[in-house]
Amino acid sequence: MQIGLAVVVFGFLVLTVINQWSEIKSEGVHFHVLWLIPALIILLLYYVLAAFGWDLILRSLGYRIGFGRAQVAWGQPLLARYVPGSVLYVLGRVLLSERAGVPRRISVASIVYEQAISATSAIVVAAYFIIKHPDLQGYPERWAVVLIIPIAIAILHPKVFGKLSTKALRALGRDPLPVVMSLRDVIALIIYYSLIWLAVAFGIYSVARSVTYVPYSDILLVGSAQAIGYFAALVTLVAPAGLGVRDAAFAWAAKAALASRSFAVATLISIAVRGVMTVAELIYVGIVTAMGRREGWSIQTGILHPSPEEQADTGE
Repeated sequence: MQIGLAVVVFGFLVLTVINQWSEIKSEGVHFHVLWLIPALIILLLYYVLAAFGWDLILRSLGYRIGFGRAQVAWGQPLLARYVPGSVLYVLGRVLLSERAGVPRRISVASIVYEQAISATSAIVVAAYFIIKHPDLQGYPERWAVVLIIPIAIAILHPKVFGKLSTKALRALGRDPLPVVMSLRDVIALIIYYSLIWLAVAFGIYSVARSVTYVPYSDILLVGSAQAIGYFAALVTLVAPAGLGVRDAAFAWAAKAALASRSFAVATLISIAVRGVMTVAELIYVGIVTAMGRREGWSIQTGILHPSPEEQADTGE
């Protein structure tokens, strides 16, 4: 059902472009391939920075696995996000982290922290845009997005998160977490992830410029549109890797940066963004997979293979 819904939503976007192609051409759409070079570089850097953010979360929880291993553990299972439920993605990260000495429950806790902090930072970046979006001016409910930020921070407070995680783990017959993140680290990482969104804004803007003209003054506006798409995908949880849902939300938000306010043009930009991000993701996964195999950290065909050190310890 998740795959079917993703196909329907993304297919709707494609049909929008096809049916409105005459409108798109009339809006002066062009294709400048050179703009895709900085876009690809910046979006590739995004994955590196996101993996390092997770590494910082692990450090806050008392575990240092190193920059390289963090990239491998975070990045190698990345394509498994497209499997509905993302169970394989989480499992891959947990297994690779365990090889680096991180207990499974700490890995799961770090992933929970990562998703919550990423969502909060996306809200921070997108809040102003949502409030000012022309399509929402008649809805006072749009101000509610501001309230989500302190609520999310309050939930991540060590006293609150500690109690919630303890209850959840005990219900599963597990021991409580030995450590939780401090409030200072939580706030610092929210700032860090917010800065990542600002960096992503330049990559998304470059993709948009490869399709049509967008003023330089709208760089942050286009970047915040991607944050809105990310948050929409995270909240709905109806499509693997946010396919379709994320793209539709981005198109709705990105049209505010266009002089024509054309949803069809914004949809074309959204599809282009998805394509470039997919290429950057494939390159990144290829690089970290090669790193993992060279160091014996890889997971192949769902099986955890022993590293050379482990083989030496067991006499294999």
